[in-house]
Amino acid sequence: MLNELSFADAAAAIERGDITSEKLVRDCLDRIEARDGDVQAWAFIDPELALAQARACDKAPERIGPLHGVPFGVKDIIATHDMPTGMGSPIYEGNMPGYDASCVALLRAAGAVILGKTVTVEFAGMAPPPTANPHNLDCTPGGSSSGSGAAVGDFMVPAAFGTQTAGSIHRPAAHCGVIGFKPTFDTYGLHGVWPAAQSLDTLGFLTRAMEDVELIHASLLGRPVNLERPSVTAPRIAICKTHLWNIVKPETEEAIAIARDVLGAKGAIVTDLVLPDSFDELVGARDVISSYERARATAHEWFNHRDLLSPQLQKGVAKGFGWEYDEYKHAMKVGADRRRNLDALFENFDAIIAPCTAGEAPPDRNSTGDHTHIGMWNLLHVPSYALPTHKGPNKMPVAIQIMGRYGKDDALFDVAKWVLEQLVPA
Repeated sequence: MLNELSFADAAAAIERGDITSEKLVRDCLDRIEARDGDVQAWAFIDPELALAQARACDKAPERIGPLHGVPFGVKDIIATHDMPTGMGSPIYEGNMPGYDASCVALLRAAGAVILGKTVTVEFAGMAPPPTANPHNLDCTPGGSSSGSGAAVGDFMVPAAFGTQTAGSIHRPAAHCGVIGFKPTFDTYGLHGVWPAAQSLDTLGFLTRAMEDVELIHASLLGRPVNLERPSVTAPRIAICKTHLWNIVKPETEEAIAIARDVLGAKGAIVTDLVLPDSFDELVGARDVISSYERARATAHEWFNHRDLLSPQLQKGVAKGFGWEYDEYKHAMKVGADRRRNLDALFENFDAIIAPCTAGEAPPDRNSTGDHTHIGMWNLLHVPSYALPTHKGPNKMPVAIQIMGRYGKDDALFDVAKWVLEQLVPA
C-alpha cells in the first residue's frame, strides 16, 4: 500500500509519475478509516478537503515544490486556516484561527498536502490523550505529540509535526517506533504554534526515514535539498549514561550497549562521556523554567476558564505561579552555563548517544511516559534525534537518543543517518 512509503520515497514516486498524490492520500485515508477508531491519532480529518488538495497537486502544470503531493500531519496546537485548531482542550473546541502557522504555510508552499490535525495532549502539557500506541493499544503512545507519533508509526501518514518542551517529540517517536527530529532551538519560526515555554519550545517532526528529515528540514529552511550527502566513515561518538542511569530499564541499557559495540566494530571512534556534576542540575532547572513559563503562557485560560482545564494542567500551572522570579532566573542561568560547558566538551566528539526513554512504552493509557532523559538535553538547546533501534521484552520499540553540537544540525544528520544504517540495516 502506498501509505507505507516513506515521505522521501513518496515524493520521488510522484515526481517520476509512478503514483499520483490522490492515490497516495486515498491509501492514507483508508488506513485511517480502518485503524483510527482504535488508535485515535487524529483530532480532525476531512477526507474531501485532503483529496481536493491532492487533486490540485496532480493537476498542477508543474511541480509545486520538493514536497509536492505528499501528505503531512499537523499537531493540533499548530494553526491551520482551513481546519480547526483545538489545542486538545474543550476551551478551543472547533476553534478556527483563520490563518496558517508559518511552518504550515511553508509546507503548503513546498507542495505538501495537509492531511489533518493530529491529537495533542491538552496545550501540549501533561494530561493523557485519548490516543493509543499502535503497537499495543493498552500502552501509551507518549506525549505530547501523541497523535503524530501514532499516526506515523501506524502508516496513516508519512510524517507529522511535533513540538518539544521536555520530551514531546522524542518520547512518542521512541514509543511508536519512528524517527523524531528536534533541531537546534529557535531554528524554525513558531508563529502560529501555541506556546508552552518560550525558552524551551522547539518545533520538529516525526518520520519513518532519515531522508525524510533532510527533505522536510530543507523545505522549512528554504535551502536546496541534498539527498546525495557523502557518508561519514569514522564518526567520534561519546556514550553518555548521565546521572539518570539508575532509572534506565534493561531494554534501554541493552540498546545503548549494542550501539556501543556495533558502532565501534563499524569504524566509529567510541568513547565514554561522564558529564560534570553540575549537569545534574539540568532536570530541576528545566522543570522550573517549564512550569514558570507555562503558567504565564496559559494565563488567560487560568484566569478565565480554569474549570475547563484538566486537573493535571491546573496542578502544573499552580506550580508555575508558585516559583519566585529569582528561582526562575537561577534556573535560566543553569541552562546557559551548562550550554557553554557542553559546547566546550563537543571539541572532542561529533555526537553524543544517551538514553531516550527509560524503556518500552508503559502499559498505562493514563501516562505519557517519563521525559526526564530527554528534557535535560532539551534545555541544552542542541539538535537531537530519537532513533528506533531496538525492541524490548514485550516486542515494543526502544530508541536511543543522539545529540549534536549547537547549530550543527547538518553534521548531526550525517552521523545519525550513519548510526541508524549500522544499527538497523536495510
